[in-house]
Amino acid sequence: MTKRVYLFGDGKAEGSARDRNLLGGKGANLAEMCNLGLPVPPGLTITTDTCNAYYEAGRQFPEGLRDEVSAALSKVGEMAGRQFGDAEHPLLLSVRSGARASMPGMMDTVLNLGLNDETVRAMARESGDEGFAYDSYRRFIQMYANVVMGADHEAFEEILEDEKARLGHELDTDVSAEEWQTIIARYKQMIEEELGTPFPQDPHEQLWGAIGAVFSSWMNARAITYRQLHDVPASWGTAVNVQAMVFGNFGNTSATGVAFTRNPSTGENRLYGEFLINAQGEDVVAGIRTPQSLTEAGRIESGSDKPSLEKSMPEAFAEFVEITKRLENHYRDMQDLEFTIERGKLWMLQTRNGKRTARAALKIAVEMADAGLISPQEAVGRIEPGSLDQLLHPTIDPKAERNIIGSGLPASPGAATGEIVFTSEDAVEASRTGRKVILVRVETSPEDIHGMHAAEGILTIRGGMTSHAAVVARGMGTPCVSGAGGLRIDSRRKRLLTLAGELGEGDTITLDGSSGQVLKGSVAMLQPELSGDFGRIMEWADAARQMKVRTNAETPADARAARSFGAEGIGLCRTEHMFFEEDRIISMREMILADNEDGRRAALAKLLPMQRSDFTELFEIMNGLPVTIRLLDPPLHEFLPKSPEEIAEVAGLLGVDPDLLASRVEELHEFNPMLGHRGCRLAISYPEIAEMQTRAIFEAAVEAAKSTGAPVEPEIMVPLVSLREELDYVKARIDAVARQVIEESGQSITYLVGTMIELPRAAIRAARIAEAAEFFSFGTNDLTQTTFGISRDDAASFLQTYRQKGIIDHDPFVSIDVEGVGELVRMATEKGRQTRPDIKLGICGEHGGDPASIRFCQQVGLDYVSCSPFRVPIARLAAAQAAISATES
Repeated sequence: MTKRVYLFGDGKAEGSARDRNLLGGKGANLAEMCNLGLPVPPGLTITTDTCNAYYEAGRQFPEGLRDEVSAALSKVGEMAGRQFGDAEHPLLLSVRSGARASMPGMMDTVLNLGLNDETVRAMARESGDEGFAYDSYRRFIQMYANVVMGADHEAFEEILEDEKARLGHELDTDVSAEEWQTIIARYKQMIEEELGTPFPQDPHEQLWGAIGAVFSSWMNARAITYRQLHDVPASWGTAVNVQAMVFGNFGNTSATGVAFTRNPSTGENRLYGEFLINAQGEDVVAGIRTPQSLTEAGRIESGSDKPSLEKSMPEAFAEFVEITKRLENHYRDMQDLEFTIERGKLWMLQTRNGKRTARAALKIAVEMADAGLISPQEAVGRIEPGSLDQLLHPTIDPKAERNIIGSGLPASPGAATGEIVFTSEDAVEASRTGRKVILVRVETSPEDIHGMHAAEGILTIRGGMTSHAAVVARGMGTPCVSGAGGLRIDSRRKRLLTLAGELGEGDTITLDGSSGQVLKGSVAMLQPELSGDFGRIMEWADAARQMKVRTNAETPADARAARSFGAEGIGLCRTEHMFFEEDRIISMREMILADNEDGRRAALAKLLPMQRSDFTELFEIMNGLPVTIRLLDPPLHEFLPKSPEEIAEVAGLLGVDPDLLASRVEELHEFNPMLGHRGCRLAISYPEIAEMQTRAIFEAAVEAAKSTGAPVEPEIMVPLVSLREELDYVKARIDAVARQVIEESGQSITYLVGTMIELPRAAIRAARIAEAAEFFSFGTNDLTQTTFGISRDDAASFLQTYRQKGIIDHDPFVSIDVEGVGELVRMATEKGRQTRPDIKLGICGEHGGDPASIRFCQQVGLDYVSCSPFRVPIARLAAAQAAISATES
């Protein structure tokens, strides 16, 4: 029979960290901490496989699971010295999720499970503290009714705030046991009235309701959104961890907290975290109360007058510090820890590799490598390539004037400017229309995940450095200021009340996530400098990788930026982008409107010096590095005006009859231009266009070689080839122009002619095409479109639905479809090399900057990837990780 339940406690466990896929991250690490002899409350883990079985059975528990859990729970009770459901010495439980990939706050948790009208009295007798017992009971009712029964969380908060106001209490800790009982009675009455069923008193019914709710939360909206954002497969499932409760709300000798072994924002090597006295763990992450610093240094830095854990509970603090050091050395990575102190006794509730900013990740990896804890190759593997994007964006110029309207905690570094919105739905809608926004909330919850992703920055009024907003924003690389207590939100009028007056929806603010300041209006920004720890990691990455990394660029600014980021040449220069400037579009339109070849050549002669100048500058910037230039690709109608007003204006500039121009526009109209008269088809119909561009390339190569002293070897790419004969025809024109320029200049020119593989037929016939092509560059944007038969511009309307319904795991335009498009790439690579063993192979579609696609390129054996300038560092790191992974396997 399949084993579905694994025990842990009393210094031993049935699993370990190696069982992460089966036990989930939390369960595996609880087992590992037990095996290390650390103080962990006993419990059991229900496996991730059980989650899948639960869904396969239509959300029904697998046969035998109840018996297996019951047997394990008896052993947990023996270890804890209690019995579940017992009226005298009840065992109370926490029920938590635990996927193999950390998904903070995305799934459900139930604490204090097992309390009812009878066991709460036993808890009061045993503890000698009725207030503690009934506070725990009301917490359980509120959480269970919300998570399992579907009651509105806000309804409980309204009752609580109403009673506290009536009683004149400001804090929850001011409420007496008798007053808690009144609140509990109102809670239960509201549940029965709203849900039509009483709050369950049977602990076993409570337990199975909670287990089912945790499994069900794997498919809730926020968890699905999180998985899609972080490419976590739904098939992984979640484990459920059922653990004996320990209580941080057991008076002033008890506490609960969250800590990181290093600063997750900066990477600084010192303990970082927060705690609350007389509280449960949810209070810290929910931001309901302002937490206190763990260390005296942290307290002093934050300006808090509340005592640190170091001072208030020195013995527990000292034990905790030793455990943090031990865990970091054991896991060889920064740890994110949760702990509870119950009447002076320390309990460890969780450890996991902590989420961190990119800057912190670099610093931690470099320092651990320098300390010999990990190797340089492991340090390279520790950095999420996509996270480098956080370092490639502006920060506030220190010289800029700051109109400070509020301040909070620097929860996630970086700076962001945008219009104020107060709801996640408004943030998503604004993002769809291209507006940049700052999401302003009292506090965020997991339901805000979609709005947080859409926003440029996040501002919360409540919450600490480990609140939901802070943790999620850091993981996303989104600037965040949390706990800005000096600000207020008037949600009814949608106004932000600041030190400098009111701001409304649509007003612009700037967040400085590094200082915690909130600024009015837009503020000047600076580009980051990529050196120090970044430079060390990239140096190690470059030593490890096998593929080259080029850039897609056709402007000098993009080319220079790419060089500064480490690009090793240009893999795609889209020449059509050079024709849209005002002084060039006129000549381009003259060429298109010409009646004959002579007229076209006359117009192209005006474009020649412009193209030559463009290419000369690119060659000079690249200074001897390879440059691949694609001949004109899009259909000619894209260069012509569309509306009657535009046609009339252009006709006046060109001195032609508007009707004649309108007629030519109509003549060039295509029903499906993506599959129409474009690419090499243009060069075959109008070879003079290809000849002008080729001449510009070769003359620029001669000029740049003289100015730089470095040899220039242009690579001329013929687009949209599907037949060997197409390439033969265009290549003959290229070779003829080369001979002319060599003769005219007296300089030899070395060059390559190749093609972009972007049609399935080209991949299938790659062996034949390679007889003429000296390189292949896979244009995976169009190859994906033509393989799937879908338009990238229109696919968003249904691909999201496909992902939500589990038909596809990822957008094939973002990460390469390995089984379909990838198979064509693999086929073309093998066939091309059979014909021409030294053929140069690269990829220049958007996939060239996607880490998962880069891993595939490494497996196929491509020579290089090419991507947009700001993704060059990401590609360099991803290529290194792919090479390291290939070596290890």
